[in-house]
Amino acid sequence: MLIRDILQATPTAFSFEFFPPKTEEGWTRLYQTISEIKPLEPSSVSVTYGAGGSTRDRTHDLVVKIQKETSITVVSHLTCVGSTQEEIQAIVARYESEGVSNILALRGDPPKGSVFSPVPGGFSYAADLVSYIRSNNPGVGIGVAGFPEGHPDMPNRLKEMDYLKAKVEAGADYIVTQLFFDNRDFYDFRERCELAGIRVPIVAGIMPVSTRSGMVRMADLAAGARIPARLLKSVYRASDDAAVEAVGIHWATEQVRDLIDNGVRGIHFYTLNQSKATLKIHESLGVTKSSQLLG
Repeated sequence: MLIRDILQATPTAFSFEFFPPKTEEGWTRLYQTISEIKPLEPSSVSVTYGAGGSTRDRTHDLVVKIQKETSITVVSHLTCVGSTQEEIQAIVARYESEGVSNILALRGDPPKGSVFSPVPGGFSYAADLVSYIRSNNPGVGIGVAGFPEGHPDMPNRLKEMDYLKAKVEAGADYIVTQLFFDNRDFYDFRERCELAGIRVPIVAGIMPVSTRSGMVRMADLAAGARIPARLLKSVYRASDDAAVEAVGIHWATEQVRDLIDNGVRGIHFYTLNQSKATLKIHESLGVTKSSQLLG
């Protein structure tokens, strides 16, 4: 099923993101996480690339495995980094042959310490990637990234919206946002999309804080995500990692509750291949399945 159809048919869709592990132990934990999240009946799950496309083959293998072994709709990330047009078309064709019909099209992050540069015969911008996939694969669903706190490479917020609109006009069906901790940033972003004439569904990205050090890594991961002072105070008051984790789950739970009350089209949990926080959020909201969050 295409994500655009799921978002059309569902008041608020819930999805989860995984990444391909680097070790056998990591794969074992990931499969356990998927088995624990599956009873929540998510609308979809997505699988990432590493920086510079470093986990490309493992991403493809994991996407196909989830598609074959579960009933969950799978979305695969594709990036401009290190990919020619021919390589992208081969990947999408392989996915379609395996029944995978949803792509999240991203510019992608270059390897650490380097600057993004398109390969010969590749793509300079995510909009180019979207346009190419849409032109050659009209039946594929395409999502793109949005940045409620601003794109790290585009300080001009007005031009940022122009680039986002270009991705939508190139053929994107929906937007998934970078993680954020203050819902006001999301609502402001949603309003600016409306003003820019961007009418596709916007899915909110949520990642609970789990440790103090993890919070710092999350800020790096999200290219400087703003940590509200109220959240920082609660984290600094916490006596140990278990208490920090409880703070993070509570904060994310209230974010989700407020987003649902304000008509968000979808919520995307960045799981870091862990199920505990997501399960706790559902438990705190008094539900056992994602579909029950709509009531």
